[in-house]
Amino acid sequence: MHQPARWGLGVAGAGIVVILGLELTSLDEMNPIRRTISEHGLGPDGWIFGLAVGLLAVGSAAIGVSLARRRLAGVFGTIALMGWSVGLFMTAWFEKHDWSVGPSLSGSIHRVGSFIAFLSLPLAAVIIARPWRHRERSRATLVAFGLGICSVLWVAGIAAAMFIGARNGLAWWRVMPLGLVERGMAVTEVAALLALGVWAAAKRLDTTEQTGRLPEKQVDARVCGLAERSGGPLT
Repeated sequence: MHQPARWGLGVAGAGIVVILGLELTSLDEMNPIRRTISEHGLGPDGWIFGLAVGLLAVGSAAIGVSLARRRLAGVFGTIALMGWSVGLFMTAWFEKHDWSVGPSLSGSIHRVGSFIAFLSLPLAAVIIARPWRHRERSRATLVAFGLGICSVLWVAGIAAAMFIGARNGLAWWRVMPLGLVERGMAVTEVAALLALGVWAAAKRLDTTEQTGRLPEKQVDARVCGLAERSGGPLT
């Protein structure tokens, strides 16, 4: 098991558990159908949400490093996955708009970070896990690719809602149940990330690919084969 990927899965998992805890404990106070996940970041306990998202970002970056070191992600896949991490860091550090007060610079940066994150992860999953890129197909890559496609559909649905809202003079977040859609998209994208992490942790590279040298057993086998063809031991 590749160490960075294992650490990444553990750290990302810790962040996910904290966010789930916040979701469950706030069901009586916040409507999950209309209110976005980032609502947890407002108020005196907002640092807990920021910490959880930061953990998810760090874990995602570690998974990206593992995929890059194993030459599984490629340049564009690595950039896209790191874009997801950067976007998460932005949403963790900057609070969203508190509309009871009014818009703010922090809220604008938070929104940009959210867009970067939610757009980057689907691209990363599709680019990295696309089946025709890898000779060996594993269940994790197929799951990651399928979830990446589903994430693209979520993004396309939001874009369609924005287009409909613009044509009818409505705020795009009122055209759809924004909180429910965001949670559905977040679950899909995080699941794709975890599938990539599982693949990175379990994938074994051939020794030749890692070191540029053949394993000793393969070298011995080739030497024996040459000796048999030559009619005697090689000296």
